[in-house]
Amino acid sequence: MKLKPVIQANQSASFGSVYAIFIGRSLRLSMRNTEQLIMAIMLPIMLMLLFTYVFGGAISPDGNYVNYVVPGIILLCAGFGSSSTAVDVAEDMTNGIIDRFRTMPIPSISVVTGHVVASLVRNLVATGIVIGVALLVGFAPSAGLLEWLAALGMIVLFLFTFTWLYAAIGLMTGSPSAASGYGFALLFLPYISSAFVPVNTMPTWLQGIANHQPITPVIETIRGLLTGTSYQDQLGWALGWCLGILILAIIWSVYAFKRKAGRR
Repeated sequence: MKLKPVIQANQSASFGSVYAIFIGRSLRLSMRNTEQLIMAIMLPIMLMLLFTYVFGGAISPDGNYVNYVVPGIILLCAGFGSSSTAVDVAEDMTNGIIDRFRTMPIPSISVVTGHVVASLVRNLVATGIVIGVALLVGFAPSAGLLEWLAALGMIVLFLFTFTWLYAAIGLMTGSPSAASGYGFALLFLPYISSAFVPVNTMPTWLQGIANHQPITPVIETIRGLLTGTSYQDQLGWALGWCLGILILAIIWSVYAFKRKAGRR
């Protein structure tokens, strides 16, 4: 284990250097798990191609469906990539490495923060690739530079929020397999939203669920920013959902870490 000599060489390691070490560790672990990275990219691309070329003609005969579905695929990509954080955190909590970190003069929860930041970087790269493929298959956004930056900010906030939520799930579960199962359940949320079809085409009872869950306002905000549709009435809800879940997820993570690791 290389972390211990590095940190012990400077017992008063700064806050930034400690977190940089753990972020670097998590990024290296991500690069070694190439299958997971490839799947995080390929699954959203395959779904986008499936919905665009197989279902798109039936859903939107005018051929404009790709512009509708891409924002939903972006969120699906973000959610799928973030879900691996639950497994990574659960592995660290069960393989004994946290006990080794507790012997060092560092906040042990920095290992969790490392996973969160590394996941954010990894998933932004995957999201960029998905957007690139979308442009190749006909996605034609009308957004200018400011709209693209605002959409990117919304995507980053969503990624950061749900990565912390998955980290909390990984801390609360007893094994990586359980973390994977619980995390997978959240991936169904985009399907019960406006990601693939307008909410008003759903049964009345399902519209209530789709309209009052966090994914729909985020998708509508990103869709509006990129394609010029109305989003102003959804922006507040999108920010409120993300910030509320983010605060709760961080509090939940800190509590769960204290409970399991017995350290600040």
